[in-house]
Amino acid sequence: QVQLVESGGGLVQAGGSLRLSCAASGRTLSSYTMGWFRQAPGKEREFVAGIRSGGNTYYADSVKGRFTISRDNAKNTVYLQMNSLKPEDTAVYFCAADTNPWRIAINRDDYDYWGQGTQVTVSS
Repeated sequence: QVQLVESGGGLVQAGGSLRLSCAASGRTLSSYTMGWFRQAPGKEREFVAGIRSGGNTYYADSVKGRFTISRDNAKNTVYLQMNSLKPEDTAVYFCAADTNPWRIAINRDDYDYWGQGTQVTVSS
């Protein structure tokens, strides 16, 4: 079993930056694909970014060029650096793990483990 805990959320002004962390316990994440999703009030949970064990990444068009996903396998931690934040980035951000290492899935149903989420609020 894998436990994922997100941190780093908060309130920031538009144009600002935040760095989210996702720490794992229970099992090493080095062979898993990791993803970040977000869910705004009244909306579906949507894919934000993903990273395979070897470092390949994929981003949603809405965050490409502003967000960067990375991982430190030695620390069993995944990060999401968010720059140039916009009010529409306001959401609860979730970390997720996919035990299939051969893809970066954008469908939430393909992920096996989830964190509890961290709130990101961007004020205008």
